[in-house]
Amino acid sequence: MLKAISTHVFLRSRLHPGFLDVFAKAGAQGVELFAARQHFDYTSRTHVREIAEWFLANPVEAFSMHAPMFPDLEMGRSGAPAVNVIHPEKSRRIDAMDEIKRALEVAEQIPLRYLILHLGEREDSWSPRSLENSLTALEHLRAFANPLGVKLLVENIQNEVTRPHNILEILNVGHFKDIGVCFDAGHAHLGDGVAAVLAELRPQIRSTHLHDNKGDRDTHLWPGDGTIAWEETITELKSAPQTPAGVLEIHYALEETPESVAAKARAAFEKFGL
Repeated sequence: MLKAISTHVFLRSRLHPGFLDVFAKAGAQGVELFAARQHFDYTSRTHVREIAEWFLANPVEAFSMHAPMFPDLEMGRSGAPAVNVIHPEKSRRIDAMDEIKRALEVAEQIPLRYLILHLGEREDSWSPRSLENSLTALEHLRAFANPLGVKLLVENIQNEVTRPHNILEILNVGHFKDIGVCFDAGHAHLGDGVAAVLAELRPQIRSTHLHDNKGDRDTHLWPGDGTIAWEETITELKSAPQTPAGVLEIHYALEETPESVAAKARAAFEKFGL
């Protein structure tokens, strides 16, 4: 498994090369960029160039990017609607896909392997309409991403649309053989259970979000600080048909220092035997 970490842990700060140095010192082989304008401003050519130059000068891979969840500088607190590619209103779906395409354009300077995508928002329900809108969104975004060398991965989030059997139906009905899954361990733990979700999605998993919780809230704790059975989880992931990357996605509200992030990430990689 590739050792990787998401910049989500520093979401409250502007992403700069110093933070990427922290990940390198922790032993990360890859980084997932979290596309939020106040953090990684994918609309700023200057900011994108700054981050691209760091990757050019370092052996760490720009492995993936998490698609934007909000189009503003305040993660929706300004009243901006969420980026939702399966929203019932067509105008909202179009706006959402346009925002994701703006983020995907960074692949012209930063050679990303994957884009992590949410289908809907928390609590969105499953219906023929949500299936149709998911198929349309994936087809549209895939056509934009593929020429940039980026593949799409659907993340299991806390809604009905991305329950394992529904993700598989979307991928099968759309014949999306080149679209995989980003397995989020924390979300699985809060839903059908880590083992059950892994059992269904295992052949499609290409990447992961590894974080912990105590089974009550999506707290994105460091692995071991919650109740996920990590030894069994990592064993299953390592034996998956296409061994996925192990991406730590830790919550910014924990307000870790660069030094503590480096130490805890290193410890997590060791815990996983990576």
